[in-house]
Amino acid sequence: MPKPIELLQGTLDLLILQTLALESTHGWGIAQRIQQLSNDALRIGQGSLYPALQRLELKGWIRSEWQITENNRRAKYYLLTRAGKKQFAMELADWDRFSLAIASVLGRATDASS
Repeated sequence: MPKPIELLQGTLDLLILQTLALESTHGWGIAQRIQQLSNDALRIGQGSLYPALQRLELKGWIRSEWQITENNRRAKYYLLTRAGKKQFAMELADWDRFSLAIASVLGRATDASS
C-alpha cells in the first residue's frame, strides 16, 4: 500500500465539498469516499475531518441532520447548501487555475490545458 499523501493546506474543504456534491453522507462516509476516489493516496483523519465539517457548517456551506444509516445506526449526515454549491464552483475554478499554473511552471501542462 502506498504511503498516504499530505494534503495541501486548504484542499480538505474542496475535497469535502466535492464529496457532498455527489451525495449527502456522514463523516465516516466522506473520509471513505475521499480515500476510495484517491486510490488510498489520501486518508483523512477524524482530527482533521470533523473540525473542517464544523467550519464549513459555520460558513453555511453545508448543513447536517441526524439520519439512520444503512447499518441501522444513527449518524449525522452532511448536505451541501445552495451557498455551498456556489462556493464549491468558485473553489473548483480556483483549483483549476492553481494546478494549471503549477503544471506550467513544472513544464507539465498539456496543450489542452494551457
